[in-house]
Amino acid sequence: MDCLFCSIIKGEVPSDCIYEDELVYAFNDIDKQAPVHFLIVPKKHIDSTDDLEEEDADLIGHVFLVAKKLARELGVTNGYRIVNNCKEDGGQTVNHIHFHVLAKRQLNWPPG
Repeated sequence: MDCLFCSIIKGEVPSDCIYEDELVYAFNDIDKQAPVHFLIVPKKHIDSTDDLEEEDADLIGHVFLVAKKLARELGVTNGYRIVNNCKEDGGQTVNHIHFHVLAKRQLNWPPG
């Protein structure tokens, strides 16, 4: 399997890591769309949201708790957005489930 995010998690591709535990890896996005913009990537390779199984429920819950923790640590006090793009039409460009966390600017609705 040739997966960019798996390579980042393994340390084969450099990243600006901001958090890591046994389940997830988080790093600053290289193409920031907000003053705070980081990704949370499960270490377990799952292609997309469409590929989640019942057994992944705790993992995905953990992603959201990590997002909350990191937002607080980064001084986010006025809200943030968590984005998951699913498959090509949903804007997913890396086939490994991941979550963007964006903050510290007004985020419009609907998104693009």
